[in-house]
Amino acid sequence: MNKARTRTRPLSHSTFRAGRDLVEMDPAAVNTVVMVSLFSKKQREPKGPSQNVPGWKLFGKVPARESAPKDSRTIQQVTGTSPTQPQQGRRKNLEFEPLSTTALILEDRPANLPAKSVEEAQRHRQEYDEMVAEAKKRELKEAQRKRKEMKERFKQEESIANAMVVWNNDILPNWENTRNTRRVRELWWQGLPPNVRGKVWSLAIGNELNITPELYEIFLSRAKERWRNFSETGSQTEADDGASLADRESSLDLIKLDISRTFPPLFIFQKGGPYHDLLHSVLGAYTCYRPDVGYVQGMSFIAAVLILNLEEADAFIAFANLLNKPCQLAFFRVDHDLMLKYFAAFEVFFEENLPRLFNHFQSSNLTPDLYLIDWIFTLYSKSLPLDVACRVWDVFCRDGEEFLFRTGLGILRLYEDVLLQMDFIRSAQFLTRLPEDIGSDRLFACIAAAPMLNGNRKWSQVSSSKHEKT
Repeated sequence: MNKARTRTRPLSHSTFRAGRDLVEMDPAAVNTVVMVSLFSKKQREPKGPSQNVPGWKLFGKVPARESAPKDSRTIQQVTGTSPTQPQQGRRKNLEFEPLSTTALILEDRPANLPAKSVEEAQRHRQEYDEMVAEAKKRELKEAQRKRKEMKERFKQEESIANAMVVWNNDILPNWENTRNTRRVRELWWQGLPPNVRGKVWSLAIGNELNITPELYEIFLSRAKERWRNFSETGSQTEADDGASLADRESSLDLIKLDISRTFPPLFIFQKGGPYHDLLHSVLGAYTCYRPDVGYVQGMSFIAAVLILNLEEADAFIAFANLLNKPCQLAFFRVDHDLMLKYFAAFEVFFEENLPRLFNHFQSSNLTPDLYLIDWIFTLYSKSLPLDVACRVWDVFCRDGEEFLFRTGLGILRLYEDVLLQMDFIRSAQFLTRLPEDIGSDRLFACIAAAPMLNGNRKWSQVSSSKHEKT
């Protein structure tokens, strides 16, 4: 309805009714009607013939539409509700909606709004050009990053393929003569190709216990018999040496619980997974083979890594021989005196390589046992990403227990600047849950920068001297 005529003419019944309907409507619907009125071209004469005029959206033009004076029926169509009924929900078909940032900045305003000044139009054009340039820079940077990653991946795959040929054709057939040569040690440090990793681990760990696949089957049968008896009676018998299985933490409940927590993101060792029964068999057979050690939390991670790289019987043989090494035996038997001597030897090289961080830990009373125990018990397979942990295992199989503690120094060196800013609690939490984005190359660069030398003494000499002390 024409605004001038509204002022001079008394309100008709229909006009009064339309106004009353607006008052009774939901505020959101009224706002919609007002917005439609502001951004629509109305005809001057309500009774004149309708004409096609260009309509407007908020940030751009839309095709022409016919606009008629609003009455209660029109309001009902716009809001989707009856004038006498409350609105049940939001109106779905909006009369306007933003188009794009380009339209927001560059489009001229509707004719019923003040036009942009020349300065404002130029500023908007400049802002838009800057936005486009920044977007192009981001796209270019992302494309360069992807090309770099792809190039590095191809380079790594080519390196692995070449190394695989060397290991299969030159090194493994002549293992005893080549294993300690400089060339082989350098290749070893760079990481073993996945398809030869299990074979090299088996050869490097050895089989001093002379375990055969047949012996594994014997102990596996004993374990299965014990499981059957346990399921039937609901209780466990005493171990052969008189020590209860509970005291040795070898209960079936603990094994089942630990298996469920072994590499959960992989979903292959949990119940129903392809390697669940296999891992359960290896751990159960070991508890029968070594009742004096039994099952200790953390063993499941070591067995799982071996299972991923070896056949079942070979994994058990490597597992039993690996846990028979002096350092692992001390930790899994929970020999506190020996463990403290290993920690003391580690602190000697810690102070030698990272004196600032060593003093910071000393002032915070952060002792090595608070973070080393978890690292040593699982051979870093729980603390590091699996691919990085496997590369640590590669050199550990070559260098023995020394490399476990050297890896610990490498981790501390990698995060030295971060740890120097932390207190006792935050440092302990950080070291027990390391960042998931640790790269093997960065870590091994830090490990290489941490030689295991104290003056002229090597790890074996320092460790021996600590063990000789009472």
